[in-house]
Amino acid sequence: MSVAKTLPSWNALTKHAVFPHANHDEVARLNFLTHLNVHLSAEILPGVRTAYEREVRPEFEISNGRQPETRHEIRQSMLQNSFFQMWSALRRNTMEMRHQAARAQVLRQIESLVDKVQALNKGDGNLVLNDAIDIPANVGSVDIHCQPGCYYEEYFENDVTVAASYDVGLFATTAGMLGGLSDGGGQAIGKWLLEQNSDFKPRRILDIGCTVGHNAVPLAQAYPEAEVIAIDVARPSLRYAHARAKALGVNNIQFVQANAEDLSDYSDQSFDLITTSMFLHETSHQAMPKILKNINRLLKPGGLMLHLEQPQYEGMDLYQQFIRDWDSFFNNEPYWGPMHDLDLSAMFTQCGFNGEDMFEIGLVSLVDESIFGKREKGDAGEDYGRAPVWNAYGLWKK
Repeated sequence: MSVAKTLPSWNALTKHAVFPHANHDEVARLNFLTHLNVHLSAEILPGVRTAYEREVRPEFEISNGRQPETRHEIRQSMLQNSFFQMWSALRRNTMEMRHQAARAQVLRQIESLVDKVQALNKGDGNLVLNDAIDIPANVGSVDIHCQPGCYYEEYFENDVTVAASYDVGLFATTAGMLGGLSDGGGQAIGKWLLEQNSDFKPRRILDIGCTVGHNAVPLAQAYPEAEVIAIDVARPSLRYAHARAKALGVNNIQFVQANAEDLSDYSDQSFDLITTSMFLHETSHQAMPKILKNINRLLKPGGLMLHLEQPQYEGMDLYQQFIRDWDSFFNNEPYWGPMHDLDLSAMFTQCGFNGEDMFEIGLVSLVDESIFGKREKGDAGEDYGRAPVWNAYGLWKK
């Protein structure tokens, strides 16, 4: 039986120059939510499977004369189970409380934060905002992750509230598994590229859906001679991301407000490496082909497309599909399940690539293990969809 590992305090996070300050009570709230999240996944979530196997599945088999054939049949049956209801409600509440705690912490000091961000951004050509960019329907139709205002809402001029709140609160959901700068995914990509593809020297890199730069900054650090362009539709996130990168001493990234469905400002075959991180599952079936076709147009022959994601559902146990699909219905992630149902190889082919060239690798969050410990799939406290173990789907363009 695995043993839950000691969790770091929120105070272990790296405090860059635009990171919101926390007082004693704010740290305590975030630490409480972190421990509650891990308790739910380590101690309560296993009981959901027990309830399914001992109660719900047998009742389904009696009523239908067969076992459930899809995750949706499991979900419809589990909705009536009180143990699942309890776990699901608490899990949803921890997410809402995370945003409430982080938002209150940020708003208490928002004037100071805006001043700091503006001081770092003023007159810098590496921040390019565009009033003509509209929020696409797949982003604007829902507050993703239950975050009020999603990543893009502006409450006043030069606002960074949603971005700073996201930076503050992510720790509570991931329990420190992404490291001191919540960039363990980006660090893992950089490490894999440098160690497994040492001859690959990208000169121009595009990161799509960068939010606050958690994954773009490690790429820029891995390739300090490269020009990195990080795009997003969210103005507050881009303001904060640029200031955050500068505060960390990273100056080879240009943060650009752009919709990945229309990248006509960039020339054909003008990038060596194009990446997304936990982005595809927030993209609709209408938007995804447009984005992938743009990637195909922009990527040079010999260039690499790489998408960091959770695993696809094909071949996965139905119960695990169901529990991973919780985000689709209860965490404001409506595209989560449909995206993980896709045949990505076929989708890549549809968008101009040779899907047979697609490869899949596993990546583990790269963190300071002396502070945050080493967390792997199977640890007590792993929460489906939250573990720091990802699948990366890549393709070298021929």
